[in-house]
Amino acid sequence: MSENEAHGLKRGLTATQLILLGVGSTIGAGIYVMTGTAAAEYAGPSVLISFVVAALACLFTAFSYGELSSTLPVSGSAYSYAYISMGEKVAWLVGWLLLLEYGISCAAVAAGLSGYASSLLAVFGIHIPEALTQATLQPVPGSEGTAISGGWRLDLIGLTAVFLVTALLVRGIEESARVNTIIVFLKVGVLGLFVAFGIQAIHPANWHPFIPANQGGFHYGVKGIFRAASVIFFAYVGFEAVSTASAEAKNPTRDVPVGIIGSLLICTIVYMIVAAVLLGIVPYRELDVPDPLAIAVKAMNTPWLAIFINVGATIGLCSVLMGLMYAQSRVLMTMSRDGLIPPLFAKVHTRFRTPWLGTIVLGLVVALMTATLPIDIISDLVSIGTAAAFGIVCFTVIWQRNTRPDIHRPFSVPLGGFCIRGFWIGVTPLLGIIFCLFMTIPLVSDMIHAVASGNPVPLLLLTGYVALGVMTYVFYGRRNSTMAQ
Repeated sequence: MSENEAHGLKRGLTATQLILLGVGSTIGAGIYVMTGTAAAEYAGPSVLISFVVAALACLFTAFSYGELSSTLPVSGSAYSYAYISMGEKVAWLVGWLLLLEYGISCAAVAAGLSGYASSLLAVFGIHIPEALTQATLQPVPGSEGTAISGGWRLDLIGLTAVFLVTALLVRGIEESARVNTIIVFLKVGVLGLFVAFGIQAIHPANWHPFIPANQGGFHYGVKGIFRAASVIFFAYVGFEAVSTASAEAKNPTRDVPVGIIGSLLICTIVYMIVAAVLLGIVPYRELDVPDPLAIAVKAMNTPWLAIFINVGATIGLCSVLMGLMYAQSRVLMTMSRDGLIPPLFAKVHTRFRTPWLGTIVLGLVVALMTATLPIDIISDLVSIGTAAAFGIVCFTVIWQRNTRPDIHRPFSVPLGGFCIRGFWIGVTPLLGIIFCLFMTIPLVSDMIHAVASGNPVPLLLLTGYVALGVMTYVFYGRRNSTMAQ
């Protein structure tokens, strides 16, 4: 904690700003894109239950984050908690998973932002050439991701959005927080408009059957509910960004737990209300599209609302991108301070008091990924990495309670715990671990099925990323580690 007090960052974030940071980082692609896919492909109207399942997994993890962030008010999120509790190797694993989660999430959000921005410009008669709205590499249609084609394409809008967000983050956290606050109110207001007008267009018959009969595998039925939850799980990861802001919060021991849990609860309520209205307007089988809310607005015959939805989606995804890139830059800064990655990521600007060099490098990498990579075939990897990191956070609470029961904990996980041979196990963190396992089982099952069907791409990407992480630690991190020195 004494090391953390010397970080040079500016403490300026209040509890309200932290809640808004969490909301801004969370409400985005999940509600604008994934709700339709999850309902159409897996759960039907019972996707509402999927939201609850995914929210519970996140809520138990959020309580665990709350205890750790109040006990250890340092930046770095789950990486720092694992480092302090279980040592460098476990921390590296968590940090590497977080980089996967945030890195791919940033690129995916930027790609979604590009799609909505292109639609918005088209409304005003501005048509961007296809070569400037799609990534360089694209999966070949019908190949299910096993074949990828290249072309003279570049996602210019997504690339530009990443650069603008990078510049704002370099400028300063307080300025970024003010912009984020404005964006959050705008996009929640647009979703409020959709709900207000959409309620009048609901056809209750579209909610029946609430749980469609299983059609094999994870298509509908109870299995489909959990598969949809694993997809929607990706939509909740933004709340975790609040825990990376401990070093810049005015009162981290109180405000960070409030920000984490408060933003998660708000986002869950917003998600379920919007999803219920969406599924009441349009039959769920028609929602497997990139812009399900736009389909609903078209069915409502309110073209003026379509403009607001596109504006809300474009602006809303900007705030998600900002929150995710902010969180990743702080994790990189903490890992750099520990010597596990190059020192430039921990270089703080003397005037702006932000990790400016690391943020610029991060912006360049995310921009390159957005402009060139086919994000859609690796989105499930984000959920796997996130669930693993969340599970380790929950286990860290149990570990800390047993190894350091004497530490003052301003916030403690609810529901208590029980002892097995003197080893304390908390009910809340245990439930968090179990729910995270539920999130990964359908994803791993689908990955195994893909390999059996001749599509090894997802598994190769995951093993390749793990191998790169191991080599990076062995050849750089372990040799330059502050702890080792």
